[in-house]
Amino acid sequence: MTPPAPAPAPADATVLPYRAWWGLAGCALLSALVLVAGPYSAGVDIGPDRGNMWYYWQRADADAWSRLSAWLPYCAHQLSMWWLIAHARTVRPRYAAGLHPFNLWALGLNAFFIVLHVVQTKLFYDGLAQDVHEATSMGSVILMLLMILVMENRRRGLFFGVRAPFMETAGDALRRYHGFYFSWAIIYTFWYHPVELTSGHLAGFAYMFLLLLQGSLFFTRFHVNRWWTMALEALFVVHGALVAWTIMNRGEVGPWSMFLFGGVAMFLVTQLHGLGLTTRGKLAVAAPLVAVMVAFYASFPEAVAGLPRVPAILYLGAFLVAGVIWALVRATRAAAPAEPTGTGGGTLPRPAP
Repeated sequence: MTPPAPAPAPADATVLPYRAWWGLAGCALLSALVLVAGPYSAGVDIGPDRGNMWYYWQRADADAWSRLSAWLPYCAHQLSMWWLIAHARTVRPRYAAGLHPFNLWALGLNAFFIVLHVVQTKLFYDGLAQDVHEATSMGSVILMLLMILVMENRRRGLFFGVRAPFMETAGDALRRYHGFYFSWAIIYTFWYHPVELTSGHLAGFAYMFLLLLQGSLFFTRFHVNRWWTMALEALFVVHGALVAWTIMNRGEVGPWSMFLFGGVAMFLVTQLHGLGLTTRGKLAVAAPLVAVMVAFYASFPEAVAGLPRVPAILYLGAFLVAGVIWALVRATRAAAPAEPTGTGGGTLPRPAP
């Protein structure tokens, strides 16, 4: 007599417990490590500032060893995370309220490479900035923000909750494959900069730690929590405003207010409508923000001209990104081989990617 087949393993058999504050506490500890391990540039010969779009924090006496000290761990970090993402896609698990084993590996790898970058900066200082232009780091993150606008269009719309139908094909493609690009944008930017103790660097690395945490939580419910993802988008604006205030003339309100209130305008027009709030709830959130903006621009009317710049660039960029991805999807489908026909004369369904 054939023995009965063993009962299938419970769906949560390989899901490990996780609480959101655990990840935040880990990011705080890593930020504390950055502070305690400093200073980093003491005794380092940093070259002269060459003006706009020149990244200042790099050695003037770089050699092959200082360059390899950044490029080799960066490549190891990037390839290991790409492998984990690809592995998770083959497993295709459900979105769980805890951690899958590959999430635990991702968290461990990111924590290891963060500590390694601190040590590497102490010993060699240079990041990838020695060999690549600053625009590559800044542009990679801006492109990620544009992709998020396209990807989230189906859920929260683009303008006051209204969807842009043209973006939906591109958004569907990004939801499937965005992990590979987002991982590159974050890890590349992380290794581009040496660890430093300026306010801009500290805020930037704290933000990077949060993004690396988010990038470790794929296929979990935490990864798609609308309040968490909105906070990550909003923190980019805060970081941009802080950097603008730090590196530009602090007596001018234009540069930092352009980033800060331009981001607030984006929040009011787009991100607010993805939080599931009622109309009354949206008004309760929006009213104080609008009041602050009105009071600020009443006091500094010369700064009003900068308000629409950030939203205009991001919305126009989102349409451009959607158009390019739409064209790529269409071209890929057109180039795909014809599918075999079934016995009934129809085409067989295309397998899921």
